[in-house]
Amino acid sequence: MRPSFCGPTTGRRSHRGWCNVIWSARTAAPTTRQRTKYSSYLNSCLSFFLRQAEGFKEQGNAFYSNKDYSEAFNFYTKAIDACPKNASYYGNRAATLMMLFRFREALEDSQQAVRLDDCFMKGHLREGKCHLSLGNAMAASRSFQKVLELEPNNRDAQHEHKNASTLTDLERMAELSFEKRDFRKVVYCMDRALALASACHRFKILKAECLALLGRYPEAQSVASDILRMDATNADALYVRGLCLYYEDCIDKAVQFFIQALRMAPDHEKARLACRNAKALKAKKEEGNQAFKSYNYDAAYQLYTEALAIDPNNIKTNAKLYCNRATAGAKLKKLNQAIEDCTSAIKLDDTYIKAYLRRAQCYMDTEQYEEAVRDYEKVYQTEKTSEHKHLLKSAQLELKKSKRKDYYKVLGVGKNATDDEIKKAYRKRALMHHPDRHSSATAEIQKEEEKKFKEVGEAFTVLSDPKKKTRYDNGHDLDNDGGFDGRDNGNFFFQFG
Repeated sequence: MRPSFCGPTTGRRSHRGWCNVIWSARTAAPTTRQRTKYSSYLNSCLSFFLRQAEGFKEQGNAFYSNKDYSEAFNFYTKAIDACPKNASYYGNRAATLMMLFRFREALEDSQQAVRLDDCFMKGHLREGKCHLSLGNAMAASRSFQKVLELEPNNRDAQHEHKNASTLTDLERMAELSFEKRDFRKVVYCMDRALALASACHRFKILKAECLALLGRYPEAQSVASDILRMDATNADALYVRGLCLYYEDCIDKAVQFFIQALRMAPDHEKARLACRNAKALKAKKEEGNQAFKSYNYDAAYQLYTEALAIDPNNIKTNAKLYCNRATAGAKLKKLNQAIEDCTSAIKLDDTYIKAYLRRAQCYMDTEQYEEAVRDYEKVYQTEKTSEHKHLLKSAQLELKKSKRKDYYKVLGVGKNATDDEIKKAYRKRALMHHPDRHSSATAEIQKEEEKKFKEVGEAFTVLSDPKKKTRYDNGHDLDNDGGFDGRDNGNFFFQFG
């Protein structure tokens, strides 16, 4: 009895299985006649499956022409199942997988096609294109070179061979730029590279890392997230996600991603270093904060300094550290250094309101009122609160007052001087600059001393009068308030008891 068989469409047994059964039966057959009979069955099986495979291929071609690549893939797969030694079937399925952007699978099919037929030009061309899309420029060049050996005038291979060479140059340029910390140049190179190698995760990761180093965190996270959607275990993408969080001062979350990356790839050196830096930075910053809360400003200043040395690339955290050190410096009366630290913080993060406020206060303490007004204006434009408005008004008032004569400075007393201190200071300065003391001096000196004597009298006139003093302290104009006119200086002086 002739054995019945079914092809792959019935799902019961593949052609290879049936052929193996028949071959086994032929081998076990006791007579030559029976062996000849089974050989005939075997040839019939092979012929059937070859016809069936060609039918599947033609259906796949039809779906491919109609751009229904998923169905084309299914029928090319059936053709391969029916006849797994046909190179063109693998080549066709590779072309379909490329249209579905499944380049790694397409590469495997292309490689299988050229293993079956080393002279299969389309197989080598598709292998090269897959290598190129995946960012393997050297392997792509070898494949395109093989095509050109088979078909020297193949324009497609010539063009793609140039693209592979361009990709090699872009990789080299990006590597040098990264070493020089020219991250913008790296991003530029990777954008051009990805136009040629759209499926290369390595290029995407490098671009994302440099975007993070440039402070463009949303863009970097978007690239890393796209990769993780396709491959949740990608250690490089996990590292970049952690790096973005780390640079956005979300250190605890960042450490979790670094640890996850190290689980996926225990030898991931960048993740290991970033994890160590993140933990060290957090610990040092917290130590500094604790020292400041304990009024140990010297220790806090030193700890913030040490924290700043851990990772120069962490812009947001370092901006906060500079501002914290400025606060400690202000407590230590290092006002100029505090101003410099605030300026450093603002250079790193020009939206950092706290740094502007700290610097403005330092400017106020050092009587640099124009600079203080400028900073308070910046703050008030950003956050229009009543507190910020009050600070701006106060700075503007001090600026206005600073442009008048400083009567306290004329008398050589502080702004909180008592009435007795003002009187004593006036008597001393008036005596120092009285014209009678300089009668034998040159005309130029006499004129200068007379001017100073008038200023002393003017200052005393204002500061010895409670109403005028109050108006003066509040920044009001005194021009129409019966101020000192400079006359009877000598009588005024000698009337003082």
